[in-house]
Amino acid sequence: MKFNNFNKVALSLSIIVLILISAVVFSSSSVDAKNDESQIGMYNKLRLFNEVLFKLREHYVDELSVEQLIDAAVDGMLDELDPHTTYFTRDEFDRFTTDTRGEFGGLGISIDKMGEYITVVSPIEGTPAYHMGILAGDRIIKVDGEDVIGISTEDAIKKMRGEKGTKVTITIDRPGVETDLDFEIERDIIKIKSIPYAFKLDNGIGYVRVRQFNQNVTRELRAALDELEDEGIRGLMIDLRFNPGGLLDEAINTVNEFIGRGKRVVFTKGRTPQTDVEYYTKFNRQRDDYPVIVMINEASASASEIFAGSMQDWDRGLVVGKTSFGKGSVQRLFPLESGDGLKITTAKYYINSGRCIHREILDRVLRGERVTQEEWDEAEEEHYNDVYYTNEGRVVYGGGGINPDIEIDQSSLTSFAMELRRTNALFNFSIDYILEHDEDIPADFEVGEQVMDEFFSYIDNEGIEYEQADIDSTYEWISNSITSNIISRVHGDEAGYKISIRQDSQLQEALELFDRFDTLQEMFAHAQELREEELQARSE
Repeated sequence: MKFNNFNKVALSLSIIVLILISAVVFSSSSVDAKNDESQIGMYNKLRLFNEVLFKLREHYVDELSVEQLIDAAVDGMLDELDPHTTYFTRDEFDRFTTDTRGEFGGLGISIDKMGEYITVVSPIEGTPAYHMGILAGDRIIKVDGEDVIGISTEDAIKKMRGEKGTKVTITIDRPGVETDLDFEIERDIIKIKSIPYAFKLDNGIGYVRVRQFNQNVTRELRAALDELEDEGIRGLMIDLRFNPGGLLDEAINTVNEFIGRGKRVVFTKGRTPQTDVEYYTKFNRQRDDYPVIVMINEASASASEIFAGSMQDWDRGLVVGKTSFGKGSVQRLFPLESGDGLKITTAKYYINSGRCIHREILDRVLRGERVTQEEWDEAEEEHYNDVYYTNEGRVVYGGGGINPDIEIDQSSLTSFAMELRRTNALFNFSIDYILEHDEDIPADFEVGEQVMDEFFSYIDNEGIEYEQADIDSTYEWISNSITSNIISRVHGDEAGYKISIRQDSQLQEALELFDRFDTLQEMFAHAQELREEELQARSE
């Protein structure tokens, strides 16, 4: 028999299968009848898999790759499980672990695909790209001489990231410049900030935006709170909207800042005893007793839900917004000998009140199953049937996700506003305006009537259609968006962000609570009144 690559791999697989079968047979003599039956069933299935593989090899009409067949078998096996149990190739595994570490070797630019072009949204201050003079609006057309027009954002990132100290040449098409520009940039470690914005608002409230819970977030939060407290804040808004989560330890350590040492934050329960673990705060740290509001929405998940739910459980923060995503399962990373990796769901998270964060119905959605409106409604009702209590006896609800103390909707954009975003009209106009007026844009710049006229002339030339009603309904939003875009690119991201949140209706409504109530207890009482009214309305 000639041993080609297929036969070598297949023979190795057969040996592995035989070893597994032997292990099953050997172990079955020392287990109870129920386990014995299960082991025999696994033995039969392993033998079946081996037999099917070789039958396909011998008789299938086309030449087959054993590697592809086994990959397909692995994919099929994982498809039967929850959507968070995932197989990673070597590159995917490296990128996944890099994201949770919060740093990587790169250039220091935020990019997005606009049309066919990979476009610089903004250079990150203090990074190699920033110092080399890369600007917002620059279009990357080549990386090390290779054309990148039309490729995906992910593929562009792969080409530009690399080891610290190595160099890469990117070719830029810059608006207003006739010739292409080449930049040879030396890669450096780019730290991803978990907290991109932390500042004191005009009304004396501290605002902290937590983007994700990577390994730097506790350090960043402590520094931000120290600075805000030195400025004399009278309350704190922690914005966790669109926060996908991150590291469990960091969620616990950040909660620690507000509730002190020795408090149970979360516990896990799984199939095996070693997955049943309780997690307590461990640092002798606790912030002043100023009122805290935590904002969440439907995209707040995992570690951000643990933080929000724990602040709620320990009565240290009022949670507002929309019910969170409901990702409360525990995954453990297993590196494989090949360099690939496996992320396996091993348990579920429960916060101190006993609530399980996980929302089962979302697993079905993520697997691509159809969920009826009736099923959604039934799942929503679980919030009101699954009652728990905070440390001080306030009622909170289970059923998956974190249910806010006060629900606040976010106003939706008009179809005209969404079209302006889809076509990047606001971004592109802002870049053109900066090129013409860069030296005349002060820190307190505001878009006036003349600039708005220029913008509408610009979108007319771009062929974007609209009616007077569209202008009337979006005029203030457009003005604010252009102001924010221009300010952020001339005076920094934080300056622009402060302007953008003026049109954030959900945030502005939440901030009003600080003006209406001086203490958390008053906020809790108000939330209770609203909940009683809601429950009364539901029963009528």
